[in-house]
Amino acid sequence: MSTAIGRPVGTSDPAPAPPGVDALLPTAMARKAEEVGVAKATMPTLRLFVLAVLGGAFIAFGAGFATVATTDAAASIGVGPTRVLGGLVFSVGLVLVVVAGAELFTGNNLQVMALVAGRISPRAMLRSWGIVYAGNLVGAVGTAWLVYAAQQHELAGGAVGRQALDTALAKSTLDPAAAVARGVLANVLVCLAVWLCMSARSVTDKILAISLPVSAFVAGGFEHSIANMYFLPVGLLIKDGAPDSFWASAGAEAAAYEELTWSSALVDNILPVTIGNIIGGAVLVGLVYAFVYRSPGGEEA
Repeated sequence: MSTAIGRPVGTSDPAPAPPGVDALLPTAMARKAEEVGVAKATMPTLRLFVLAVLGGAFIAFGAGFATVATTDAAASIGVGPTRVLGGLVFSVGLVLVVVAGAELFTGNNLQVMALVAGRISPRAMLRSWGIVYAGNLVGAVGTAWLVYAAQQHELAGGAVGRQALDTALAKSTLDPAAAVARGVLANVLVCLAVWLCMSARSVTDKILAISLPVSAFVAGGFEHSIANMYFLPVGLLIKDGAPDSFWASAGAEAAAYEELTWSSALVDNILPVTIGNIIGGAVLVGLVYAFVYRSPGGEEA
């Protein structure tokens, strides 16, 4: 009997269905989020750490892009449009993480969906979070040092450096309670961006899904712990190491930034923002969608 495409002619077996092109619906997104969570929690340590270093660097690239793009922009286009512009260009960081492949602590808070499904243990999830957080720190701080060494702060007569300093000072002097709340709001939007990517079928889908939620969190003035691992160190490096010629050209004084210290960066920003990010991502997005779509009372047990 002759065959066509490997199947006997005249048989009643249906041909394989072509892959779907429609975006996944939320129930399928929840299953996919669980699979991704399991893969991340069981990834070998070295691979996970290297991907996390890349993730920290990618977010730092977005943060550096936003710093340059918003320098002196408020005076010409206004504060609101400037913040939206900063958010749009900052989103390149999460685009690189999702499309190029990297690990990001804040997005990985969605691993809680695999946890509540019983597919990973708390220890496995916390191990993954710890490795990724450490790798993100190395990548973000390392990128901050390279940007400082490249003397980006000297651009536009020191205006870019002044923008970096002002951003770091504002973050390091936040009230800790406000920092937690801003961290919650930021990671709700970041994890919603990652959640939307679970439905995507193409790179274009992913970029569009990421851009608006990330732009919203930046424009809203919310706080992202990994981004701040770049914003704060680059400001501190400029404050502590820039020569007198920089201060003269930038029209600023180092004394104006005396409240910007390594301890204030850690205690008043990084730690409370990290707590807020976990609440926003793991609880308000991950647990909520796990309850809605994967719990016995949801659409699919």
